[in-house]
Amino acid sequence: MYVPRDFRVPLPLAQSFLARYDFGTLVSVEEGVPFASHLPFLYRPEAGALGTLTAHMARANPQWKSFSESRELLAIFQGPHAYVSPSWYSVHPSVPTWNYVAVHASGVARLVTDESSVLKILGELVARNDPAWTMDLPGDYLSGMIRQIVAFEIELTKLEGKFKLSQNRPAGDQESVQRELARSEDPLARELARVMLSVREGRDFGDE
Repeated sequence: MYVPRDFRVPLPLAQSFLARYDFGTLVSVEEGVPFASHLPFLYRPEAGALGTLTAHMARANPQWKSFSESRELLAIFQGPHAYVSPSWYSVHPSVPTWNYVAVHASGVARLVTDESSVLKILGELVARNDPAWTMDLPGDYLSGMIRQIVAFEIELTKLEGKFKLSQNRPAGDQESVQRELARSEDPLARELARVMLSVREGRDFGDE
C-alpha cells in the first residue's frame, strides 16, 4: 500500500483500528489471478509480534485450498471514508480529495481443524457481535454446521495503516474538514469526523 509520510500511523493505532473495523477482504493470488473473500475477523494483538487474525469461510469456497506456508495472504480492512470539498479550505487554490482510514495485514494462513478449537473461534466471534446469544444448539446440528466451514488463523508478518485525514493541510483546514464532516447527513462522514477528532487528540478507537 502506498502510504505517504503524512498519512502513516504507529502500530498501536493500526492495532486499535483492527479491534473495531474487523470485517475485511482476504486476498490471495491463484495462477496470476486475484481471488477475494469478504469475512468477519477477530484480531488478537497479543498473539505474535504483530498479532493474529482468526476467521472462517464456507468449505465450498475454494480459496482455503490454496493456503500454504510459502504463500502470503493480504487482509484489507477499511473504516469510514468521505468526500472532502475544497470549499472547506482556507488555503487556495485547492482541489477535492477523499479522506479515509484503512489497514492492510499480511501473513500466512494456518488451517484450524480441531473441532474444539473451531468452536472456540466461533464462540469468540459470536460473543463479540451477539453476546446475548449463547450458541446453545443441538450437538449434531452444530457438528454438521462446523463441517460446512473451514477455520483458519493468520499470524501477521506485516501490519500497516493509512489514515488520510487531511494531515497534509494546515491545522485550520483540518479543523474545518472535521467540522464539515460532522455536519453531514451521511453517517459515514460523521463517523469519519469522529475518527479525525480522536486521532488529532491522540485517542484510540476504543476511546471514542
